[in-house]
Amino acid sequence: MFTARARHGLVAAAGLAAAAVALAGCASSNPLDDNAGGGDGSTPDAKQIVIGSQAYPSNEIIAEIYAQALEGAGMEVERQFNIGQRDAYIPLLEDGSVTLFPEYTGNLLQYFEPDTEARTSDDVYAALQEALPDGLEVLDQSSATDQDSYTVTKAFADQYGLTTIADLAKVDVPLTLGGNAELAERPYGPTGLKSTYGVDVNFSATGDTTVEDLVAGTVNVANVYTSDPRIETDDLVVLEDPKGLFLASNVVPVVNEAIAADVADIINSVSAKLTPEGLVSLNVQNTVDQKSAEEIAKAWLKENGLV
Repeated sequence: MFTARARHGLVAAAGLAAAAVALAGCASSNPLDDNAGGGDGSTPDAKQIVIGSQAYPSNEIIAEIYAQALEGAGMEVERQFNIGQRDAYIPLLEDGSVTLFPEYTGNLLQYFEPDTEARTSDDVYAALQEALPDGLEVLDQSSATDQDSYTVTKAFADQYGLTTIADLAKVDVPLTLGGNAELAERPYGPTGLKSTYGVDVNFSATGDTTVEDLVAGTVNVANVYTSDPRIETDDLVVLEDPKGLFLASNVVPVVNEAIAADVADIINSVSAKLTPEGLVSLNVQNTVDQKSAEEIAKAWLKENGLV
């Protein structure tokens, strides 16, 4: 399951080892080596565009899209990909060693405000703008998300007319929710489903085989990360969450204010085109087709009329 920071069960997808090599040694959610990023610790010129990425393929692909979009507009860009986790790269954004980074609204908000009560996309984005430290800004968020979801097979969704989590209440067969063992105690687990949407479920701790169990019918609802490439390859449907059971986590560019005005128009144009389905497709190209971030970004920008 693509779930809370097992988020990139896409690392476990077949063929990812080869894809990770193609993506310059990326691996999912690995801790940062103290010397990662390759810089000498000096702060670049105020207008220098230095794009970073976390240490997993999906984030690097988005960073590469940003880089190629800016280069297509005639700007000079330095890449410092595969940096690692927030404790490592947030200080680099603050001191200007890195000036642009693809992030995720909900997770970034929780980094600065662990007790936030914001849940919906708009509320999270607004709260994040207030929570960021001086010197950092977020540009436009995209509709693409990388977050927990409740997901069903397309056949099950078609059979019962399911588009939202609330629709599960009208299903006339017992519902079994699959996910990692800790989901049973999460506020968005079975108890949250009941209190927020009035949906009763049994729970099965499916762990790493969550999607396989969903496809096989062992469970009929699963906690799957929204960027999981198997949503496309296994014909799954992510149920909408209008009441904000899950913390929304949209892809959003974070910038050092020194370059914000220079890159905003171009990067906002990218965000406007990046959709949930599009992000899944990018990840499929990486994990299944084993294309590099450079190839994927170049094709995506061309398809979307951005180069």
